[in-house]
Amino acid sequence: MSEKTVPSDDLAVCCFVCDLNKCKGACCVEGDMGAPLDVSELTDLKDAYEAYKPYLSVESIREIETQGFYVRDKDDGAFKTPTIDGKECVYAFYDNEGILKCAIERAQRDGKTDFQKPISCHLYPIRIAKYDDHEELTYDRWDICNPACDLGEELNVPIYKFVKKALIRKYGIRWYEDYQYRLEKASNQPRSQQ
Repeated sequence: MSEKTVPSDDLAVCCFVCDLNKCKGACCVEGDMGAPLDVSELTDLKDAYEAYKPYLSVESIREIETQGFYVRDKDDGAFKTPTIDGKECVYAFYDNEGILKCAIERAQRDGKTDFQKPISCHLYPIRIAKYDDHEELTYDRWDICNPACDLGEELNVPIYKFVKKALIRKYGIRWYEDYQYRLEKASNQPRSQQ
C-alpha cells in the first residue's frame, strides 16, 4: 500500500451497507453542494451524456444545459456535480419505488457507457482529503446514513469491504490487497504488540 494514502482506522472498524429501502437515496439530495468530482471526470461527464441522458428527468436535463456538467465550489474552487435548486444531484433520478438512483450508474450497468459514476459517489461513505504529499481516506459520518450503519452492523461488513470495488477502481487491486493484508496482520498480533 502506498504511503501516499492514509486510511482512517474507521474504515476497518465501522460497519456500513447502504439500505436504499430505508434512506431512499438521501445522499443524492441532502447537503449544500453536489458530489465532489476529480478533474479527470469532467470530460467523462460530457462524453457519456448521450448514454445517460435518457434516464434523466426533464428538469435535470434543463439544469445540465443551463449550469453545465459541473460547477465550482465558491469556497474551495473544487469541482462538484450541479444540483436542482440546491437539492438533488442533476444526475439522479427517481425509480419506480421513489428511490433516488444515479443515471450514470444505470447507463453503465445497461452497457451504454464505460463511465460508472463519479468516484466520490462510488467510494461513499469514504471521503478523500488531498494534501501536498498524501491523501487521507476518512469516514464521512452522516445521520441520514444511520440505516446503513445498522445494516452494516447486522451483516458485519466493515466500510472498506463495502466499498471494495470503488477502492480497487481508485487505487488498484494491489493497493487493496496490501491494505487488507496489513489489517489482517495487525488483527493477529498479540495485544502487547499492537
